[in-house]
Amino acid sequence: MRKISQQDIDDLYRTILSIESLTEAKAFFRDLLTEVEIKEFAERWKVARMIAKDVSYLKIIEATGLSSTTVARVARWVKSGTGGYRQVLKRRGALSS
Repeated sequence: MRKISQQDIDDLYRTILSIESLTEAKAFFRDLLTEVEIKEFAERWKVARMIAKDVSYLKIIEATGLSSTTVARVARWVKSGTGGYRQVLKRRGALSS
């Protein structure tokens, strides 16, 4: 894979911020990503929400079918990542602290 510039990455983020509706978001992400990639992102987001609700890893694995490694990775980022998960979880009302 070729190296992509930070400017191009920032442009992608700005483009995402410009999306105005759920319908528009669905169309954009379906064109941008494969169905498998969309499902993978959705699964990680589900794990993050479950972690925020203090659901046990075992129950998360049973509910999602994801590996313990993936669940642990998401949990690590929720708890001590850059703050992105926590900020959005809080904004969505899924995290109280």
